[in-house]
Amino acid sequence: MRQKITFQSGELQLAGQLESPAGDIKFYALFAHCFTCGKDIAAATRISRALTQQGIAVLRFDFTGLGNSDGDFANSNFSSNIQDLIAAADHLREHFKAPQLLIGHSLGGAAVLAAAEKINEVQAITTIGAPSDAQHVAHNFNAHLDEINSTGEAKVSLAGREFTIKKQFVDDIAQYDRSHISKLKRALLVMHSPIDATVSINEAEKIYATAKHPKSFISLDKADHLLTNKEDADYAAEVIASWAKRYVDHNKTQYSARLTSGNVLVEEKDHVFTQHVSTKDHTWFADEPSKVGGNNLGPDPYDHLLAGLGACTAMTLRMYASRKNLPLEHVKVELDHTRDYHTDCDDCEKDTKIEAITRKITLIGDLTDEQRKRLLEIADKCPVHKTLHNVPLIVSELAK
Repeated sequence: MRQKITFQSGELQLAGQLESPAGDIKFYALFAHCFTCGKDIAAATRISRALTQQGIAVLRFDFTGLGNSDGDFANSNFSSNIQDLIAAADHLREHFKAPQLLIGHSLGGAAVLAAAEKINEVQAITTIGAPSDAQHVAHNFNAHLDEINSTGEAKVSLAGREFTIKKQFVDDIAQYDRSHISKLKRALLVMHSPIDATVSINEAEKIYATAKHPKSFISLDKADHLLTNKEDADYAAEVIASWAKRYVDHNKTQYSARLTSGNVLVEEKDHVFTQHVSTKDHTWFADEPSKVGGNNLGPDPYDHLLAGLGACTAMTLRMYASRKNLPLEHVKVELDHTRDYHTDCDDCEKDTKIEAITRKITLIGDLTDEQRKRLLEIADKCPVHKTLHNVPLIVSELAK
């Protein structure tokens, strides 16, 4: 399933695409594209979609000033790439689940290595055709460095497109080396082609040598830098998925939401029917039965409605019995919802269909008939019953 995503990075709105598996999501990954590329480049698209077949949801997005994202590329730099990645991770954490796997292609690989320490949930990192540090990208405009340093900027042709490279970009990449790679404390997979003409495989050797274990290297034999061959992208995705499952504990960080008392949050789990339902202290699933396309991982919406009324009824009866010292030993409430209820509808026309909730209450204990009658009256005074009976106004509005 594909879903367009937008999120804020500073004052700018960035555009992304979330690829999700059809079934249960094992964990989320964040994909960083190559220098001057975009989220829709073939390698990013193919790897993301192949990973969904392995149960991994992947968010890929356009860095500032590229693709459909806001901003001017000329004013962006490697530092802004890192901030964009952190903003993307924040968005996943807030609206879905924080990424546990980072994947970076080319300069995007250097970016995920630098951003990882700022995303606590990340347990594994994969680089594809990546340089060992950001300064490597300067070889793309070496012929213009004198002009950039003297005039402050230069027009540079990269992959057939013209970009403005400013001195601030050159100064920014000069701040970064590869010392942070030795401090990752995450599993690392380095993937590189021995015939990569854009970023030499020697860069992969530098990354691997600098990193601490656990680390792995996979040679992408015969692949070009952009993985334009579909088979190469599919192979990379298959290896990433198999490798990541060894290091990513998708049960380690359970879904959670920060709420205050009295608030309920419902948000999608699989973007079909399964929902996370959260209160201040509890999280559970709402779902639909398998026969209508759900995963049957939790009660359906009407089950929740009936459960709320039934629970409130039993609690209210227990509170009243305790206060009055009644010999009530056990309460059982059975509920049913119907849309064509006629019984005891004196005000209804003969052919009118109405919705009704039938509530059958079983009271166990040495109770008199008068006490049972009174408890039945009290059942109608439970707060949820009153709310439903009063036909509450439901106000819907779009969140800002």
